[in-house]
Amino acid sequence: MRPSVVVSVHDVSPATADETARWCADLDGLGVRASLLVIPGPWRGMTLTPDYAGILRRRAAQGDEIVLHGWTHAAGPEGPWVRRQVGRAIARGAAEFAALDEDEAAVKLHSGRSALTSVGLSADGFTPPGWLASPGAVRALRGQGFRYLTTHRGLHDLRTRTTYRAFALSHRPGGTGERLGAALMRAWARRGARRGALVRLALHPDDLKRPGLRDTTLRSIEDILAAGGRALTYRDLL
Repeated sequence: MRPSVVVSVHDVSPATADETARWCADLDGLGVRASLLVIPGPWRGMTLTPDYAGILRRRAAQGDEIVLHGWTHAAGPEGPWVRRQVGRAIARGAAEFAALDEDEAAVKLHSGRSALTSVGLSADGFTPPGWLASPGAVRALRGQGFRYLTTHRGLHDLRTRTTYRAFALSHRPGGTGERLGAALMRAWARRGARRGALVRLALHPDDLKRPGLRDTTLRSIEDILAAGGRALTYRDLL
């Protein structure tokens, strides 16, 4: 079976325009289309602007995919205490959709989609910050007609209720186990390539603060392509 790889660029926003451009240039050099996870609301002191949306529209015209990545990418006080604590531990305060009920999630999803639409962008896929979505958030996604949801463990087709299982590989720059995590990414990518599996690689802006992590990511993609792998977006996969 031929392997495939989905490369997602997370936290796409005017606040991370330089980092996103760097990752996109790297992927262009490898001939890889990306799923661009866009934060349309206020984040790191900035919001999605028409000028930056123009850059994203050009990327989409070239084959990249626009994916909604929350509204503000920050967890609020909503929801049960236990779910909020789990989200805080896993996603470092970014688990915006981890504990929301359906109505709360619907408001944020509507805000995010409306912001994209207002600047000529559209998204039918959703990756929650931290890959954490509450049951209420999943119901809200279906209610608003989203095509798919990604979690840490896979891609979930919300229409057919089919799940494509593949763990999302990413770095934790500056965190405990950074080197071990990088080694595991390379090893897991090679294993997936040999087995003809789907491999998901998640790229974050802060990865670029550690040059070794960028190199590991690019070499992992090259390993999969060298094994005959196909580079797909999430939309392509469905």
